[in-house]
Amino acid sequence: MPELFAQLMRQDFAEIEAATASWKKLAKALDDTQSGSRRRVSGPLHKAGWTGAAATNGFDAMEATETKLGTGQRNAVLISVVLHALSTKMQAAQRTLRHAVSDAEQAGHTVRDDGWVEAKQAVDPAYHNDPDYQAVQQQANSGLGGYRARIEAAVNEAVGVSANATETLRQLDPFDLDKRYGGENAQKDAAAVAAFAGISPKDIPDGKDPQRSQEWWASLDDEKRGFYLAAYPDAIGALDGLPTPVRDHANRDVLDQRLNDYALRESSLGYHDRYGYRGLTALKDRLEKSDSGPAHKQLYLLGFGTEKDGRAIVALGNPDTARHTAVLVPGTDTQLDKFGGQISRIDKLQDAAGRRTTGTDVSVISWMDYDAPEPDLSVATRGRAEAGAQDLRDFTHGLRASHQGDPAHLTVIGHSYGSTMTGAADAGGAGLGADDVLVVGSPGLTVERADQLHVDPRHLWVGAAADDFVSNDLSGLTLGEDPKDPGFGAQRMYVDTAGHSGYWDEGSKSLNNQGRIIAGKTPEGPRS
Repeated sequence: MPELFAQLMRQDFAEIEAATASWKKLAKALDDTQSGSRRRVSGPLHKAGWTGAAATNGFDAMEATETKLGTGQRNAVLISVVLHALSTKMQAAQRTLRHAVSDAEQAGHTVRDDGWVEAKQAVDPAYHNDPDYQAVQQQANSGLGGYRARIEAAVNEAVGVSANATETLRQLDPFDLDKRYGGENAQKDAAAVAAFAGISPKDIPDGKDPQRSQEWWASLDDEKRGFYLAAYPDAIGALDGLPTPVRDHANRDVLDQRLNDYALRESSLGYHDRYGYRGLTALKDRLEKSDSGPAHKQLYLLGFGTEKDGRAIVALGNPDTARHTAVLVPGTDTQLDKFGGQISRIDKLQDAAGRRTTGTDVSVISWMDYDAPEPDLSVATRGRAEAGAQDLRDFTHGLRASHQGDPAHLTVIGHSYGSTMTGAADAGGAGLGADDVLVVGSPGLTVERADQLHVDPRHLWVGAAADDFVSNDLSGLTLGEDPKDPGFGAQRMYVDTAGHSGYWDEGSKSLNNQGRIIAGKTPEGPRS
């Protein structure tokens, strides 16, 4: 202990703090490089439609490089957290030690250079034969054992902290970037760092209250935000109410990890999950195509999953800063590997709304985050809609919580069974909090009258093509009354397109009127 005592007493933590700052700087550089590669290299190449064997090999190589950059960034963040915690804990141990030494010295004891606390002489030794000598000495040195114990405990605490930090850093294995890292590795790293740094994943909100999630994130300093992003991206990416760029960053990290998991599985078992891998690859490619575009055409990944047919929430433009935001809820038979069709629709809606306001002020989101029914008997029941209703409510209220500045004008658009999902969500709980609700090709909204929804009936719009079999033949049966019926109490939106999926045809009044509603304007009639 003598040498350790002396080291801890004079320890200067400037070097550890400088190392912490350097690892943070490295983490930012790696993050910037990864996003820069997506924006300036892989993104433009995806957008240009590069195909063929060379393209396949090239994109694989770029993906591997970007994955390594992400792994390095994540580990650099975790290392900086460990070093910061090490410095904090060591300084606390040093303060404890110095206080113990100071208290001992103030009590009249001498503390040697090796940390040993000497007994003090309260009585001249010449009187050691005095009957009261021992009692007086014992009384004078009654705190001696306590001072020695405090000093020993402070040194032992520092030794333990140092050993734990060393083991935690060893487990991170940060320099082996040639191997692929799946989610399991990342979770083990995060658990080790969290245990050492005293940061509990249990502090992450459960997601049931988007406003609470927003307030929790706002209360964190930059270091803790960086740690949670690096350590628990799956949990952070799923939290409604957090800033859109934060969720996008987290979910893209999870997407890369998930693709790595599939790659590891293929290398060991020789197969890909047909829907999962294909869907995630298509999603990643579509995201990267937007990375080199203008800001209002950037795609933000707000959630995804491979359960059943897959799910995804993707925003075109940042809803946190948009003056007008729309959420499109798709209907039946929507699969993750065909998500490009949904991106095309929200792109058309953004452009249509942008012609009625400043285009950069519009964000449109495809919310495919429920188990949409297949074209079978499940489409005639309310079960899928009711099961996902709370999730849609949480999402729209999360948009309100994360928005910057004055509240945005919010429109929710439901197509086909997506309108049933929209109706169920707005009918229950606190509703969707939408300024306007628009349904097209609707088989029913789970209610009998418009006034049973939270949205003002004057802002509930119904569009139905003359030959839309869903709206004309299935509405009013098992999913609620026909919303286009005048007695229902909604407003009709003029459409000039045909079929169940023509509402987004370029140049149509159907699309134009959707854009007007998103922009907070009244739709036009046939002669406008």
